[in-house]
Amino acid sequence: MPTRLRPRLTVALTVFVLLFMSGFATAQDRPIVLKASTVFDGKGKVLHNTIIVIQGGKITRVGGAAPQGTITYDLTGLTVSPGWIDAHVHPTWHFDADDRLAGENEPKEQTVLAGAANSWKMLAAGFTTVQSLGSPLDKDLRDAIDRFGLPGPRILTSLDPIFGRGDATGTPDELRAVVQQHVKNGADVIKIFASGSIREGGKPTLSQDQLNAICGEAKNAGLRTVVHAYGPSVRMASLAGCTELEHGLYATDDDLRFLAEHGTYFDPQAGLVLQNYLDNKPHYLGIGNYTEAAFATMTRVLPEFQDLFRHAIATRGLKVIFGTDAVAGAHGRNAEEFLYRVQTCGQDPMAALVSANSLAAEALGIQNRVGSIAPGLEADIIALDGDPLKDITAVRHVVFVMKGGKVFVNQAAGQTK
Repeated sequence: MPTRLRPRLTVALTVFVLLFMSGFATAQDRPIVLKASTVFDGKGKVLHNTIIVIQGGKITRVGGAAPQGTITYDLTGLTVSPGWIDAHVHPTWHFDADDRLAGENEPKEQTVLAGAANSWKMLAAGFTTVQSLGSPLDKDLRDAIDRFGLPGPRILTSLDPIFGRGDATGTPDELRAVVQQHVKNGADVIKIFASGSIREGGKPTLSQDQLNAICGEAKNAGLRTVVHAYGPSVRMASLAGCTELEHGLYATDDDLRFLAEHGTYFDPQAGLVLQNYLDNKPHYLGIGNYTEAAFATMTRVLPEFQDLFRHAIATRGLKVIFGTDAVAGAHGRNAEEFLYRVQTCGQDPMAALVSANSLAAEALGIQNRVGSIAPGLEADIIALDGDPLKDITAVRHVVFVMKGGKVFVNQAAGQTK
């Protein structure tokens, strides 16, 4: 990003912080105690009639007697869970003042403010960590949340993605240099387009040697790699040692078993992103590759994506994680993906929830920080009004959100603070 934009972005984000932070609780020196009748630990276990003790932003104890003189939130009658993790979002995507998909000519300050607003929507919906896959403006957004207390989920970002162009451009050495530049720029992960858009057929755009170079260099630098891949590119990316596969349409059952054997995390989307495009067609149509033909393609492939998802969860050992590819129109509605996975595709509700907790944390390499309710981890905790194991639509009813020991949403009737 040009240096001259930095001061304006900083001012814009500072104003946003000042407007939002009034009324939000800060982490306390004294212990905070959450009382709960039902707790999902994030790994598939359900705890009953217990307490969670938090101090300094972290969970210090689960169970036992409550300490004296504590700040307490009574969450009995609700379902308490670790905050959810969405492994694929695009916070800066939004509709502009004309109710159309905002373009690159929009002032960057306006784009990053829209990203801040979308981040708040996702946090309020229960998503305390997200992985943003691909905008250089994410760096300002991530840092404002981490350093200034901007209300939003913890963001891991690829900054801008690495595109394959389908013409064999980019020697392995050149691509390694691109990865090194991303490392210097502060990327948390490397995003790679190994295939074109599904709206354009999803054909491979990188060779095996190119994928080997990118994923190998990232691994040497200590960064994970997330690959947009369809068809043949799915197996190629896994063979290259890439960390995580996105989308994956036209992968065969043999390809899915290959991913499982190689420990590659898989993030297929079961419905939210494509349905969001279809529902918001007037806001997208005619911009870039959002043509009538493209919308016809998305309508056609939606059930194909859902069939792929069914095959993925039936593949023994395949680590299927939760990611929505949330774009303009979908932020704050990320949890709708749970409904597609459970109601439409038949995934076990607890497996779906774990895919957005400990399994997603493992995929993002942050399992020692978040994703579970256990001593030593960040106090990222949400509560739902309802039981998602009995009715998955309960994920729509998030009434309590704590991130890092700070309470951002509290509509729980039993607050005793």
